[in-house]
Amino acid sequence: EAIRDVITRVARGEDRRHEGLLRSAYWPDAVIDFGVMQGGFDDYLGWCVPGSPAIPVTQHMLGQTMIALRGDSAKAETYVQSYHRVVAESGERDTAMGGRYLDQLEKRDGEWRIAARTMLYDWDRDLGEAADWSKGLMGMPFLSDNPIGRSAGDASEAFFSN
Repeated sequence: EAIRDVITRVARGEDRRHEGLLRSAYWPDAVIDFGVMQGGFDDYLGWCVPGSPAIPVTQHMLGQTMIALRGDSAKAETYVQSYHRVVAESGERDTAMGGRYLDQLEKRDGEWRIAARTMLYDWDRDLGEAADWSKGLMGMPFLSDNPIGRSAGDASEAFFSN
């Protein structure tokens, strides 16, 4: 469960562009390969926080994780589907992709973190023009400011801070 918790913190940290969560999940000497970004942890952190203004919203949904535990090291494969709102010349577009994280984890001083991560992409879809949230959902106006999620500053941050 400690390994699953690490993987979950990364997804939450990426969606919220939260440096503290990401630092708590990766070892400082970690190596990351996303195909479109390769490097050490500091390179990854600079890529992820504050993130590209051309990608204002992301959401990562984690699926099953297979873990091969070997003492104080482990290998894990986690299925992931992600949503991204992308700002394009023609306006905002929604995209979705699916793939798998291949993580090498190490337990140091009693704490599990990721030592290396590779992203494998299985599929990608352009979902077309993004929904205009100012009009509500399915023709119904929002009655509060809370329902709309963001990369940072959404209602879940206040929810968990109390």
